[in-house]
Amino acid sequence: MKERSAFVIAATKSGSGKTLLALGLLAALVRRGLAVQPFKCGPDFIDPTLHKMVANRMSHNLDLFMMGEECCRRIFARAEAEADVRIVEGVMGLFDGGVASTAALARVLDLPVLLVVDARSAAESVAAVVKGFEVYDPQIRLCGVVLNQTGSARHVELIRGALAQSCATPLLGAFPREQQFAMPERHLGLHMGEENPLSAGQLARLAAAVENHIDIPALLAATVRPLQPPSQVPPPVRPVQPRLRLAVARDAAFCFYYQENLALLAAAGFDIVPFSPLSDLTLPPAIAAVYIGGGYPELHAAALTANESMRTALRQWAEKGGLLYCECGGLMYMAEELTDTEGRVHPMVGVFALQMAMRPRFSRLGYRRVRLRRDCFLGRQGDELYGHEFHYSEPAGKAPAIECLYDLDDGRQEGYTRHNAIGSYVHLHFGRTTGSVDHFFRHALSMQTRREERE
Repeated sequence: MKERSAFVIAATKSGSGKTLLALGLLAALVRRGLAVQPFKCGPDFIDPTLHKMVANRMSHNLDLFMMGEECCRRIFARAEAEADVRIVEGVMGLFDGGVASTAALARVLDLPVLLVVDARSAAESVAAVVKGFEVYDPQIRLCGVVLNQTGSARHVELIRGALAQSCATPLLGAFPREQQFAMPERHLGLHMGEENPLSAGQLARLAAAVENHIDIPALLAATVRPLQPPSQVPPPVRPVQPRLRLAVARDAAFCFYYQENLALLAAAGFDIVPFSPLSDLTLPPAIAAVYIGGGYPELHAAALTANESMRTALRQWAEKGGLLYCECGGLMYMAEELTDTEGRVHPMVGVFALQMAMRPRFSRLGYRRVRLRRDCFLGRQGDELYGHEFHYSEPAGKAPAIECLYDLDDGRQEGYTRHNAIGSYVHLHFGRTTGSVDHFFRHALSMQTRREERE
């Protein structure tokens, strides 16, 4: 494919089917022999794993609040030379989310938008909705409409006629109701791609449905994008010497990581060394720091408790002053105990004097701006970091008497610290403040140097 295509898949509202359409398009384009690079607008950890499952390529988050415009442009441009098609799956409705909306990202990246519309119980009114999306923001270019949940061929033709009469955006496809594909969900959303929520047969049927119901050649023709001159693509950051080993928890319990964070840590000088708190008996050898991200410790609490050897290794690492950074699920694991939704209490690592408990509804949700209260391995006092939180657990009982490193923009103090450990419910993204990873590396290098001198 000589020409490159790039576009955003957005919807009029959440629940319209954009994730399934994105997966179906990825599968159909891969079956055509095209190299397809997926992206996800927003902070979601799960959809990128589904993209990877289908496209056989790592999917990257693009989030204007957490990462800023420069980082989003850099990541998107980096994939151009290696991909025939770049697809950005949006979040919520096209204009929902303010500065971090799908529309805002489409403007920053100068991308056309394929609009998904749920057509249930509507006909000509669909044209009114599309017309509203056409004129609401003149900077947004709609390249096509895909209908979902259509009732019959007659239903589609009624909408097609109304669109042709009133709108400039062409109808590029329509999915009938009987073509719906269900995906399993749980409290934090869909299942991770590594869990294969769609079988090979389901993916094949989804790809075939897209081929049958969407005009793929017209879509690719409408989204051709001129190749960016190589000089405009920032060169990759060169690795530095010496390298340090960063142990990163990667298993079914701890699987929420932003790929760009890991890339930035590697560029700063860390070699990423995966380990499993579920199955490994101890930490990897010769490490300089430990990073435990979010995930589903509540689903694996019994197994985490049973691996007493790993819990002891992590507790001793922290008590000896080892660098330890943990987010959300990682923070839950570092608590003294975790009470699940059935009321069962599971002993955890015990780095922080916290008793965590799962709640039936999410406890907190939203973007967070973090200001450091004092110097630490993430930066200097007063530095600002950006992230988000979304969790169903919270500390039980009265507020713990633990030092907090973070002043959050909602007025709370958080970012628990003890020894050289930091634990927080906030998932930080380092793309907007890349100095944090450099500070992390320099701090780890200084500690390692002092340790070697003592030895």
